[in-house]
Amino acid sequence: MQLTLGPVLYHWSPERWRDFHYRIADEAPVSTVVVGEAVCSKRAPFKQDHIPAVVERLEAAGKRVLHASLILVSLPRERRQTGELMQADEAEVEINDLTCLATLAGKSFAVGPFVNVYNEATAGFLAERGAMRICLPPELPLSAVATISAALPQVATEVFAFGKVPLAISARCYHARAHNLTKDNCRFVCEQDPDGMPVKTLEGAGFLSVNGVQTLSHSCASLLRDIPALRRAGVASLRLSPQNCDMVAVARLFRDVVDGLLDPEEGERRLGGIYPDVPFANGFLHAAPGHVRTGEGGGSLGELR
Repeated sequence: MQLTLGPVLYHWSPERWRDFHYRIADEAPVSTVVVGEAVCSKRAPFKQDHIPAVVERLEAAGKRVLHASLILVSLPRERRQTGELMQADEAEVEINDLTCLATLAGKSFAVGPFVNVYNEATAGFLAERGAMRICLPPELPLSAVATISAALPQVATEVFAFGKVPLAISARCYHARAHNLTKDNCRFVCEQDPDGMPVKTLEGAGFLSVNGVQTLSHSCASLLRDIPALRRAGVASLRLSPQNCDMVAVARLFRDVVDGLLDPEEGERRLGGIYPDVPFANGFLHAAPGHVRTGEGGGSLGELR
């Protein structure tokens, strides 16, 4: 079972984004890294100058690099940029919007967790068009993960195993609105919240996180305790979504649990020290509300339905 580092969903400064990936290249036990801007096209120019050096550093460290498309492609400028990415000969791409299929021109590709692959028929449709790996949506229960994995053994199945769960994307910018700004004049205020802006209920309880035009969960997904069941379900890779914490330490924890060097329960206890004050959850995998932490890592497929 491999580890994949997903794209940075938040708006980090260009230097922080670059240095983060340099350290991942040098120290993190991950096999694949997804780079690029997936959430907001206005952020992309901040990363653009650093991408070649980041890709070179990652590949020199033996890591496979995938280039992420936008999750929501709507503007003519975004359609043009997406088409150029899909047609770039040197880039392996991960699509996050089905409009990408029109310009892939027969290339193989990966599918991100933002595409609604909810059953084996959809996964098969994408596989016929060149999908070689699919990161399934984080809201799928383990029974569906197992069914899709068994139906398409030729496609590497990946699950979202760590990070605040992406729930929705919008054409409107919640960050700008919260600061009484318009989307066109947002001043990139999302950079003030490197782990997302917390949203609370009227009673003051944690509810959601806002990341520009994206809505994320308040809790952080952690499937550390579910790794044995995920392995039995045929999952080929676990996706770690970058958060405002030591992601090298997170990757090492997951690697140790996958390799059987660390007990899953102890791994999650240590994870709480790396990413403190954030509740962990795995409810979606257990067909429960997503914010719930439930189930036993060693449970059978039947027990987890």
